[in-house]
Amino acid sequence: MGTSLGQMPADIPHDFTKIRIENCHLTGLPQGSFSKVSALEYLWLNFNEIALMNIKSLEGLANLTELRLQGNKLTSVPWTAFQDTPKLKILDLKHNRLDILPEHALKHLPALTYLDLSFNQLSVISKDVFINWPLYQTAEKAWGKEGLVSNVVLALHDNPWLCDCRLKGFVEFIRAVSPPIILMNSYLMCSGPASKADKFFHEIQLKTCTKPVASAPETNITLPLGANATLTCLVKARPSPTIQWMYSLKIIRGFAATETQINEETITSQLVIPSLHLADRGLYTCMANNFIGNASVNITVNISSFNSSTPLPPPVPRLSSDENTYIDIRIAKQTVYGITLEWYAATDKPAETWFTIHFGKYDSPKKEMIYIGPGINSYSVSDLLPVTKYEVCVTLKNHPPREGQCIVFVTGSDISELEQRERLIHIIVIVCAMLLAVPAGMYACTTEARFSCVERCMDLWKKRKLYGENLQGMERQGTFDSLQAASDEGLCRDSEEKPKKSRKCEDRCKGGSAAHLY
Repeated sequence: MGTSLGQMPADIPHDFTKIRIENCHLTGLPQGSFSKVSALEYLWLNFNEIALMNIKSLEGLANLTELRLQGNKLTSVPWTAFQDTPKLKILDLKHNRLDILPEHALKHLPALTYLDLSFNQLSVISKDVFINWPLYQTAEKAWGKEGLVSNVVLALHDNPWLCDCRLKGFVEFIRAVSPPIILMNSYLMCSGPASKADKFFHEIQLKTCTKPVASAPETNITLPLGANATLTCLVKARPSPTIQWMYSLKIIRGFAATETQINEETITSQLVIPSLHLADRGLYTCMANNFIGNASVNITVNISSFNSSTPLPPPVPRLSSDENTYIDIRIAKQTVYGITLEWYAATDKPAETWFTIHFGKYDSPKKEMIYIGPGINSYSVSDLLPVTKYEVCVTLKNHPPREGQCIVFVTGSDISELEQRERLIHIIVIVCAMLLAVPAGMYACTTEARFSCVERCMDLWKKRKLYGENLQGMERQGTFDSLQAASDEGLCRDSEEKPKKSRKCEDRCKGGSAAHLY
């Protein structure tokens, strides 16, 4: 208690059944932290500075019944780590920084009777988190039969719940909760949006999420030269969409756009063009998207001539109708080894329209181009490298990629980290919907040596693609360790000699699957 340890003690007697290490400035739980203490039943690690938890940190603790991690700095938990603790009954994670709860988070906690997630940063979670819980499924079968199922206490209060349509299922679940599941505090409160802030779950009604619907009061506007033009776009969607305007001179002559919230599901966006120039003539597209889908509406701007005998000069060359076509692109399927893309484009002649897929590492100026014939609207990408950021774009014919036609995603580092895979998929969905370039929470290597191994793997992958090396007969060396873990089980060990380390990297790349998409 109150001792500056910095790391886990290595000489704990193997027959200890209770361990309490609090206020000792521990920063992480590496692999096998207590694997030699197989008799351990109670583990209290409250009020430390634990920010990282290795997926094998609970290895060897088959008898553990109580784990308390209150008051640490955890932003995520490797939920599959609980495969090693089948008898765990009490899990206390309050006062951490958890912001995501994957749908299968509780899959490996069948014996749990107390779960405290209060005072974290949870804002949106699915009711499936609890529907997929084996204990809940057992309780549902024995509903109303007293004594068959122990009571389970859940603490979910004091989180910044965002009460929009994405929380609908969870809110309904909370309202319907009854013994044997008991809420420590049933008065869960919304933090947003503004219309529902500070209201309790039982006071609100949430609607189903819907994709955007975009419209415009005027789709063809004619104004004199020098006049001010205001283009108006009306969007209905749940949850609130991201709105952007596309036009040919956006880079050269950018105009200010303002948004006004009309009601809970309607937003008006206005693009103001001051003092119309001849070059401002053309097509303006209002694009709206949320995680459900997207929509767009076109507005044409014309300029009238004061003197009908003096015709206006030819307009500035505009993008062709093909180039202005909006392509709805999404990740339809994720696998351990890759992704499947689907896209839709509203074109005049779909039977004659072909596409180009631009695929490669995000920071690479040159992308591989794959040409897709008419009538095909899906493509699978596989053999991805681990811990790598990729960009894939779909364009019409041979046009270069434009904003909104690309998806950025990140591959993970360990095939067994189910919860991290779900976390990154969730982030990627937000990235696609919001058209952001860099996913939040993107992982980075913890040592320089690990980066060198990743680069080595990338080189080997390229050689395999170019020369078709025979990779059979290589023994699988294992998957990449979690980049979160400050473990001595890393992909490349600093203590190894350089030639041996390089060989190990090569074996890792050839022996296992090339990548694991999370």
